[in-house]
Amino acid sequence: MTRRPARRRPGRRSRRQQQAEAQLVGLVVAVAAVVSLVVAVVNWLLVHWWVLVVVMLFAVLAGVGWFYSRTQQVRWDAVRAQGLHYGLSQLDALHHSRFEDAIRDLMRRDGCRDAARVGGGGDLGADVKATDPYGRRWVIQCKHRRNGARGSAVGTPDLQVLNGTARQVHGADVAVIVTNGRVTRLAVDFAKQQRLHVVDRETLGVWAAGSRPLWELLRAVPPPRRSTPLG
Repeated sequence: MTRRPARRRPGRRSRRQQQAEAQLVGLVVAVAAVVSLVVAVVNWLLVHWWVLVVVMLFAVLAGVGWFYSRTQQVRWDAVRAQGLHYGLSQLDALHHSRFEDAIRDLMRRDGCRDAARVGGGGDLGADVKATDPYGRRWVIQCKHRRNGARGSAVGTPDLQVLNGTARQVHGADVAVIVTNGRVTRLAVDFAKQQRLHVVDRETLGVWAAGSRPLWELLRAVPPPRRSTPLG
């Protein structure tokens, strides 16, 4: 007798397949629920259209309020900058990084809107950069002395660093070194030879405590790059 081949029982689905099917079912249910919710919200808004109008009105009012607040803040910052003053004793008491911030703020007071402190490791001789209202690019190196006039004097090596990078690296029209301390005679002579500008303690005191921009206190500043309503 010929024996009939045994029938194969259908194999059971693996657990991974069951999990995949369950996830697919869950995804379909979630999508259906989201679509139903969106349709319900749209239908509700079509009936209660005034709610959408109110929300949009509040959004517009909020935007106008934010813009007004921002404008007032900018104006207030400008007013505060115009009235910015420092005494030499205040500048002496600052940390060297805060001294750089003070020089930046004084440049902003004078109308240099893009004045920024860039000092730090690898600054290549530039602590503050700014463009004045006449289009001239200023590169300023700050030398703060904790003991003010009794501290170590700024010497020729400091000016050499500024002279080597201000124009070639930073594109300066006006290269300046600012200190709340003393400057050696040799450094002053070197600055004149190399068309650098030195703001010593006396000049800094006049600039920080007054209202005249720095370019009105320095000699032989390059001519303006562009004309402005200021002149």
